[in-house]
Amino acid sequence: MSEVSMVVNGRQVGGVVEDRTLLVHYLREHVGLTGTHVGCDTSQCGACVVHVDGKAVKSCTMLAAQASGSNIVTIEGLAGAELHPVQAAFKEHHGLQCGFCTPGMIMAATDMIARHPDGLDEATVRAELEGNICRCTGYHNIVKAILAASEVMSAGGRKAA
Repeated sequence: MSEVSMVVNGRQVGGVVEDRTLLVHYLREHVGLTGTHVGCDTSQCGACVVHVDGKAVKSCTMLAAQASGSNIVTIEGLAGAELHPVQAAFKEHHGLQCGFCTPGMIMAATDMIARHPDGLDEATVRAELEGNICRCTGYHNIVKAILAASEVMSAGGRKAA
């Protein structure tokens, strides 16, 4: 058993977990944040992406004990009083259908935009989404949404989380 303590979406959380508890399961089952999805259990789909200390991480590849002491942001912590620009762009550009992959896509996109503050091009977005699977949209509208959010954010809009 391991004792874990971390800040999740600005709130201190902690407890004792089995050593093998993955971060995704800790967030869903112990913290009650179910927006982070478990898709494949093999780190192939990206539905479980969260930010750990400011970097996008597939939370099914990290033990909760490894995240102890970290600052975690999940999809639930991304928006403030209004939608985050990436969330707003996904809504405006129809970047979702069933919604299962959407939290991971949005978290990956905010990280991508943060790493490319001067803007993104379609080829970069498509290459960097390679680790995120969507079985509904064919990616066209997801890419459009990320490019639109990048444009807004690089023009002085809200910074990526």
